[in-house]
Amino acid sequence: GEFEAGISKNGQTREHALLAFTLGVKQLIVGVNKMDSTEPPYSEARFEEIKKEVSSYIKKIGYTPAAVAFVPISGWHGDNMLEPSSKMPWFKGWAVERKEGKADGKCLIEALDAILPPSRPTDKALRLPLQDVYKIGGIGTVPVGRVETG
Repeated sequence: GEFEAGISKNGQTREHALLAFTLGVKQLIVGVNKMDSTEPPYSEARFEEIKKEVSSYIKKIGYTPAAVAFVPISGWHGDNMLEPSSKMPWFKGWAVERKEGKADGKCLIEALDAILPPSRPTDKALRLPLQDVYKIGGIGTVPVGRVETG
C-alpha cells in the first residue's frame, strides 16, 4: 500500500524523517493517517505494524521512539484529530517520555499541544549564521540568515 511505498528504500516517509532530523527537528509526531481505509477499517493490527516499522526506522536515524507520539487518525473523517474516536476503542492513547518530562493524550491536537517550544538563548551573544547574500539594486547588499542566539 501507500505506507510501504513511503517507507521503502527511497520512500518519501524515510526521506522526510531523515531530513527533519538532519535539519535539527528534535520532536516528532507520527500521525498514521487513512485508518478508515485499512482492511478491516480502523485496524489495530495495521496501526501496530506501521508503528513498529516507523519506530525501527526513526531509531536508526537518531530519534528516540519513546519520545514520539504515534496517533492513528483519519483526516477525511476527523477521527482522533480533535477528539478521541469511537471507531478505534482499542487505542488507549499516546504517551511520550523525554528528559523534559512526560506527556500523554488521546488525539492529534493534544500531541501537537505537547510539543515543547525550543529554548531561545537570548542571554548569549548574537550569532546569526548567513544563508545567503542578495544584492538588490537601489537598496544594496542584504545578508539573509537566522538568529541562533542573542
